[in-house]
Amino acid sequence: MARFFAEAVMLLHFAVLAFLLVGGFLAWRWRWVIYPHLAMGMWAVLSLSTPITCPITVWENHFRGLAGMPLLETGFIDHYIDGVWYPESASMLVQLVLGSIVIISWVGFYAGHRAARRLSRC
Repeated sequence: MARFFAEAVMLLHFAVLAFLLVGGFLAWRWRWVIYPHLAMGMWAVLSLSTPITCPITVWENHFRGLAGMPLLETGFIDHYIDGVWYPESASMLVQLVLGSIVIISWVGFYAGHRAARRLSRC
């Protein structure tokens, strides 16, 4: 059962990362989504700029330990993504591209929000 929970938490972590990438675009349709997405963006910046451990990684390691599986020594992204989906040498470039996508989604949200406010005043 612990292995099941470890894998479920891993899938949750992938879902959180997917939300980080596309959540700003979802907010174009559902405005309330921008608030958890902004919080997620702040967490991403914090986790990339400080040696803080993600609580989802802590949960996964807990269940991996209970299941007798090896723990994630380097963190979720380093274990599952960096060097697996793209070469480790491209890490900074990938972070910049993904960060740019998030910022573009926020700019689009802001522009759409302003346009909607202007239209509602007419």
